[in-house]
Amino acid sequence: MAAPSRRARPAKQAPRLAARARGLRLLLLRAAFNAHVVDGLAEGARAAFLAAGGRARDLAELEVPGAFELPLAARVAAASGRFDAVVALGAVVRGDTDHYEHVAREAAAGLQRAALDTGVPVAFGVLTVRDVKQALARCAPGPDNKGAEAARAALAMVAVLQALRARKRGR
Repeated sequence: MAAPSRRARPAKQAPRLAARARGLRLLLLRAAFNAHVVDGLAEGARAAFLAAGGRARDLAELEVPGAFELPLAARVAAASGRFDAVVALGAVVRGDTDHYEHVAREAAAGLQRAALDTGVPVAFGVLTVRDVKQALARCAPGPDNKGAEAARAALAMVAVLQALRARKRGR
């Protein structure tokens, strides 16, 4: 009996979202832990914001100690009314203990909670990877930069929420 053929899987690709930044204020929250990776994510996010028509003066950046601290800062920033969206950037790399699972899970859940509690888009730009090699591939310049993807997702969600709120008012 012949073995089943293995078809090549298509590479995962981020959706092509309309990301317009003109007139929007964006906050990049950066985890200081794994800074060499987060720097690349932030560069990608900045470039995506500017490419979408954003102005440098409408882009703020703040640093927190690590990925575990991102949710609280995101919640406070989103509730402040100063930002149209928040992009949380960090990197959690698997190690020899269970610490990775706890930090990754709580960062994801906390960032989601910040968005749901405030109604302000909070994009998940936190890498959760098996090793540093994977992290470096995802923070490198180019189309696969996950910081850029997170920024575009945040901008797209601003547009989605604006459209939904306009329809609610009968526009």
